[in-house]
Parts: sequence; C-alpha cells; structure tokens
Amino acid sequence: MSAGVAQKTRTRSTLPVRFTYAEAMTDASYYLPLAQAAEAAGYTSVTVADSLAYPEVSDSTYPYTPDGSRTFLEDKEFIETFCLCAAMGAVTSTLRFTPFVLKLPVRHPVLVAKQAAAVAALTGNRLALGVGISPWPEDFAIMGVPFERRGKRMDECMDIVRGLTAGGWFEYHGEFYDLQSIKICPAPSEPIPLLVGGHADAALRRAVVRGDGWMHGGGSPEELDALL
Repeated sequence: MSAGVAQKTRTRSTLPVRFTYAEAMTDASYYLPLAQAAEAAGYTSVTVADSLAYPEVSDSTYPYTPDGSRTFLEDKEFIETFCLCAAMGAVTSTLRFTPFVLKLPVRHPVLVAKQAAAVAALTGNRLALGVGISPWPEDFAIMGVPFERRGKRMDECMDIVRGLTAGGWFEYHGEFYDLQSIKICPAPSEPIPLLVGGHADAALRRAVVRGDGWMHGGGSPEELDALL
C-alpha cells in the first residue's frame, strides 16, 4: 500500500498545473473573444454554464446561495451549452471546454451523447463533460421528465453517454431506458471524461463509481477538504 501511494505521489508531481477560466451570465457576444484571450493567456480550459429556462414562479431552493434564491439568474444570457462549446472551439485550437455542469437527467441521454460526440469530433477531443442533477423540479417538469428517482436516472444516463460515445454498437436495458443496438457517427477518437458535480453523498459516490473526476460547486476551503 505504501509503495502504491508513493508511486502515485511521484506521478502526480510530474503533472503540470492547469488553470480553467470560469465565466457565466455575461453578455453572449463576449464569449468568443474571451475564449481566444483565455487560450492566449495559457489557460487549459473554460467552463460553460447550463441553464434551460427561468421560471416566473418557483418554490425551489438553490443549494449554492446563502438564502436559497436564484434571482441572480433572471435575464442572464445563457447560450445552449453544446452550441457555445462548438462556437468557441471554432475560434480556438488548444482550449478545452467543460460544461459546469450539464443537467443530464432532464435530457435524453442518446441526444446528449450525439451532441457531445459531435463537439468532441469538431474540436479534436477538447470536450470534458461535467454532469449533474438539477436541484430544481421545474427543469424536470418543463422537459417532461419525472423528478422522482432522478439519481437512478442520472446513473443510467451516464452509462448510456459513455457507451455511445465510445464508438461501435451499443445497447442498453435499464429501468428508464431501453435501447436497441445502435451507434453514433462520428464518435470521438478519445474517451470523453465524465466529471460529476454535486456535494451530496450520492454525488460523491457517483463521481467515484461512474465518473472520471469531480467538480466542486464552491464553498469554504474547510468544506472542500471534507468533500475531498
């Protein structure tokens, strides 16, 4: 065990430090020049926020603000996530793109796999897919998806996205999705990393069991240490 830990430490020490530029809720016309500037400044990647719609009336609580309000989102410009990744990819050459995070279980996973594979193919594998469960029942309602058992639905979505973006024939038979043997083309020439967002115990377990990494939603350093 000690040798294994030491080996990991030595390997980890050789990795370069990578920086991600995070931007959201800004004027949509800024994103392409911001992406070019971030690339020129040496950033490795840029995060892309995901928001479907803003409900006029809501009783939901947002878990990442002190008062649970999300009024800060109203009238903010959110370009559809995959469209924005593709647009920024067209004006850059090395910058990577990471949705932070795509609300996966409110969408059909076959469509997400197709969109992710297309962006990866167009950008030369510069996509890492951050995924999470929306905390708002309204997102599920407007997409016609049940809010109940959303965690299990999320697991199946991740399995399907990973399976389809791997290339070749893929079939799936689960509680929520039943897919005949299908494949999508083009498929990425490299695996798309699935990075799990969320601070709940279930999200942390999901990051370990199904994910390739974890995305921190913000908070104090003391909380981060505990989550890690």
